[in-house]
Amino acid sequence: MRRSRIFVPTMKENPAEVVALSHQLMLRAGLIRMLSAGVYTYLPLGWKAATKAMHIIRNEMEQIDAQELYLPALNPIDIWDETGRSTDFGEEMFRLKDRKGQDYCLAPTHEEIICWLARSHIRSWRDMPQSWFQIQLKFRDEPRPRGGVLRIRHFLMKDSYSLDRDEAGLDRSYELHKEAYKNIFQRCGLDYFIVNASSGLMGSGQSQEFMVESEAGEDEVARCDKCGYAANLEVAAADIDRVADGERMTPKDVSTPNQKTVEAVSKFLNIPTSRLIKTLIYMSPRGLVMALISGEDDLSEAKLSTAVGGQVRPAHPEEVRERIGADVGFLGPHGDHGLPIYADLRFEDVKGLASGANKNDYHVIGLEFGRDIHPDEYVDLRVVKEEDACPVCGHSMRLVRVVELGHIFKLGTKYSKAMGAVFLDEKGKEHPIVMGSYGIGVERILAAAIEGGADEHGIRWNSALTPVDAIVIPLNTADEQVVRQADQFHNSLKAAGYETILDDRNARAGVKLKDADLIGAPAQVIVSPRNIEAGKVEIKRRWDNERTLVNPHDVVEKVGDIVDEAWPD
Repeated sequence: MRRSRIFVPTMKENPAEVVALSHQLMLRAGLIRMLSAGVYTYLPLGWKAATKAMHIIRNEMEQIDAQELYLPALNPIDIWDETGRSTDFGEEMFRLKDRKGQDYCLAPTHEEIICWLARSHIRSWRDMPQSWFQIQLKFRDEPRPRGGVLRIRHFLMKDSYSLDRDEAGLDRSYELHKEAYKNIFQRCGLDYFIVNASSGLMGSGQSQEFMVESEAGEDEVARCDKCGYAANLEVAAADIDRVADGERMTPKDVSTPNQKTVEAVSKFLNIPTSRLIKTLIYMSPRGLVMALISGEDDLSEAKLSTAVGGQVRPAHPEEVRERIGADVGFLGPHGDHGLPIYADLRFEDVKGLASGANKNDYHVIGLEFGRDIHPDEYVDLRVVKEEDACPVCGHSMRLVRVVELGHIFKLGTKYSKAMGAVFLDEKGKEHPIVMGSYGIGVERILAAAIEGGADEHGIRWNSALTPVDAIVIPLNTADEQVVRQADQFHNSLKAAGYETILDDRNARAGVKLKDADLIGAPAQVIVSPRNIEAGKVEIKRRWDNERTLVNPHDVVEKVGDIVDEAWPD
């Protein structure tokens, strides 16, 4: 490829208001361009890198006998109505009508379509196991796209689905995908780790995420460097003491005018925030529920959703006033409100606590669990904090920002039951198909590789994902000998199978060298009049910027060595 004939619109400066490093470099190196918020065009070099990632994904999926198919992105909404997710996805789902007025959506994922396909063709236990995958565009109407390709509205995703007759089969399919994902991310050269995660809208079974640490990440996980425990903050646990008892006493109402926050009430009542019950009302599939956590903690909505068996949202102020008769800030767990109560584990059998009195401008002190408060269930509800003790080994944990690369789920029969995807066993008895779902964000692989390998000069690709192996740079295009030798190296490298760019532009040497660093090919072949006179060629290894002078007939071998060295371990 000659630089003068390919479309690589590099940029000297970082675009305004672009924060994530991968976003900056993908724009500056001419890999992508934004069409609208959260919608990107892939330019030739960016698409080459994406294609390499997809090739690795396909190869590893085929190794576990997954079969590639291609499902439509445009879906009739009534299929999504069967599972209720047309409502659950809310405004994140793109919706449209055709000319006949029929409702459609742009698929954010494809569990429903897989179920539609399975119920149409799978009849017997003999038809399983099945594993189907695709690399397909997905659409989500993100309210705040950010980080370039990290959170976007129109994205490339590898999603696969396993179909089994029982839980044992699902366990095998899940482990096969887990090992395939390990291989994919290792081959892409990513320093990933696995965390326990929430299933969210996807399902209610086991769920794990594959993460890389990155300041550009939007998720946060608790990670123990001693034993390797890691979990998304939505589900992470910690080894933490129960709340310390206060003085045992008869409950008493105390006037607390205008004291609505935890800090204000704690100071007013002269009690530690840990002994102030934070009472939170949520709407769940079973109606309003009450969640209780210590005033010094934060509630994990994902943990509460798991406890109640469905997605929750904070109750609206009018819903709270209609049921409790008081405003948020003065709520408490005692009395005749009749709501199911989920209390954090730290409160079990604790006494000497305070909470809102369920009437405005009043709190109550002297509350005791088991005497005044009777939870339906004690459950871990708190969000883990920095330096909390690891639940496995007791070592203090770190909270780190991460980019999610992939997510695997045990769906069980959630979708097959809702959509009637069933099969007959050996005795002719009908059962719902047992499903798993497994996703990888293709763009996130590229962003994570760039974030993890960049330096102050630009991208440093590894050989697995690089769109080009070597860049040949003639420093003086007015010198015929320089041009001729650069052209020879370009042809020799191409003939040896290396993707190569010849920077034949009539531009200053500094511009060419800076662009080469920005694009980040593993090897640079720098041709100058001085080195030609000395019978040498300069080779630069982009990974550590080491420069070496070699004989001209050794250029192809040296570039090959550099490409091999840049291959992920």
